[in-house]
Amino acid sequence: MAIDLHLHSTASDGSLTPAELVELVARQRLETVALTDHDTLDGIDEAREAAQRLGVELIPGTELSLEFDGGMHLLVLWLEPGPGPLQDRLEWLRDGRDERNRAILDALSRHGIEITPEELAAQAGGGTVGRPHIAALLMQKGYVASIAQAFELWLARGRPAYVERPRLAPAEAIDLARRSGGVPVLAHPHTLGITTAADMSKLLHELVDAGLAGLEAIYGAYHRHEHEGYADLARRFGLVPTGGSDFHGDYKPGLQPGTGYGDLYVSRDVVDRLKERAA
Repeated sequence: MAIDLHLHSTASDGSLTPAELVELVARQRLETVALTDHDTLDGIDEAREAAQRLGVELIPGTELSLEFDGGMHLLVLWLEPGPGPLQDRLEWLRDGRDERNRAILDALSRHGIEITPEELAAQAGGGTVGRPHIAALLMQKGYVASIAQAFELWLARGRPAYVERPRLAPAEAIDLARRSGGVPVLAHPHTLGITTAADMSKLLHELVDAGLAGLEAIYGAYHRHEHEGYADLARRFGLVPTGGSDFHGDYKPGLQPGTGYGDLYVSRDVVDRLKERAA
């Protein structure tokens, strides 16, 4: 039975509804999954109902984008919907996303690319709107050949339509996660843009001191040597080496829950160790 601790649905920027996502992982015989939509817990109730019906263990969570040069993402697992220190900040983060999306559309318009807010809302299907939805519309309208090209040409950091948005500082986000009953995990550390062991060590010391519990060592897009290297790094800093596919459905073609691109495997021990950190 497989485990996947990093999945997205239409509640943010995935192409499957929360229920459809759970139905997919049940067909693929996954035992435990975490729904970690960006800056929202809106899909948890729907996913939980489907999980209970289909016998899948669902871990509620979210994924936060944090203030950090190069970008940093934090998974917060076992974060329940309802009031709480972090839960109450999610609305502020979503408002920042909305403002950023409007600014992106304005930037594209200045380059002769017209996407309306109504088209964007329809593409998102009522969920939290993100750049993958804009990328999909750029592809559908023929401005680019693929979602990846939309980011490369327009939406990635440093490109003409890239716009920053409000984010939490890493230590603040970890503290909010802990005080809300969540377990904070550093997602896909290869995207941090850190090139030296000394800089990575300095950062991890700071995050561990703030309360970080895990590091995503097993990731859908990693090669085997990257799995091993990040797992060793996690162990050296006393972190749980976690894993997930970062499944987004059609927005990341070829990536599958539980297996990533074919070589993803997360053991039950990871979930048990993370639960201990929750205490």
